[in-house]
Amino acid sequence: MSERWKYQIKMGGIWGVFMTVFNVLFEIKEIPFLEQVSKPGFYIRAAAYIVVGIFVLGYFTWKAKLKQQNQ
Repeated sequence: MSERWKYQIKMGGIWGVFMTVFNVLFEIKEIPFLEQVSKPGFYIRAAAYIVVGIFVLGYFTWKAKLKQQNQ
């Protein structure tokens, strides 16, 4: 696997997990944790955050890293 994909998976995966946890904590007063986790929408949203993090956020942070290294 190339360095680019390793970097994108690492950065995007961390962001996706962080956003999932943040959303759970944000909604915890209205909906209990176990109820949130028991719904299929939770897993769809978590997967979407991770995928967007890897492909979008990871790509832009990789480009910024390359630009910084070339200066």
